[in-house]
Amino acid sequence: MTNKITNSLLVLAVGGLMSAGSAAAQTATSGAGPGVVDPGHPRVNQVNRRERRQQKRIAQGVKNGSLNPHETANLQKREASVQRQEQRDMAKHNGHLTKAEQRQLNRRQNRISRSIYRDKHNNK
Repeated sequence: MTNKITNSLLVLAVGGLMSAGSAAAQTATSGAGPGVVDPGHPRVNQVNRRERRQQKRIAQGVKNGSLNPHETANLQKREASVQRQEQRDMAKHNGHLTKAEQRQLNRRQNRISRSIYRDKHNNK
């Protein structure tokens, strides 16, 4: 019973983080800026799509019980760190990412992706 409640709370927390990120991206009124998806800027769009997919993978792991609360919290903390870095990078370049910044963000996302896989497939 406690495990079900914990899993439910984690699903709500993950959902809240996902909606908070997307809400922040939609609050800007016009032009490109931190967190704004710019249809004309493929590097920002690619990074944001990847973040959304990884958030879904984490939420899926919480829902099916393959991620425990500690693993989930660690993955969420790392994802948030990548998002903060993206926002800082975008702020430096009027809402855009350089190729080097995109590569760095992708490397960090690759590491997180491998961690998600390992944590979800860990023999429990």
